[in-house]
Amino acid sequence: MTHQLPVRVYYEDTDLAGIVYYANYLKFIERGRSEWVRALGVDQAALQRQGLVFAVRRVAADYLSSARYDDLLDVRTELLKVGGASLMVRQGVWRGDTQLFRADVTVAMVNENGRPARIPADIRRLFGQA
Repeated sequence: MTHQLPVRVYYEDTDLAGIVYYANYLKFIERGRSEWVRALGVDQAALQRQGLVFAVRRVAADYLSSARYDDLLDVRTELLKVGGASLMVRQGVWRGDTQLFRADVTVAMVNENGRPARIPADIRRLFGQA
């Protein structure tokens, strides 16, 4: 299942030429992952109260084409793999039928001390259904 999140490019997302600043693609995919997790039924605030959070461990990104001010983009997120303490997702930013950005992202579950922690079984099941 691929989750999709529409994102509008605002002036604040661009450089002086009106092109999306490269680091903002990471913000767009962060929003996409957050909304994907929410859509699966994972309550990240409840996890945080238990001392558990998801942290990005690795991003392998390719910038393919430029987005510009006022573009309507589509952030797509799909699960590649669920491990005991981590997830791997593939994300892309699209404008219509054109892919502008792609990334494979590894997200780790960590405890309040920043140490790796197992993803709770009920949460792993939700990801497994994705």
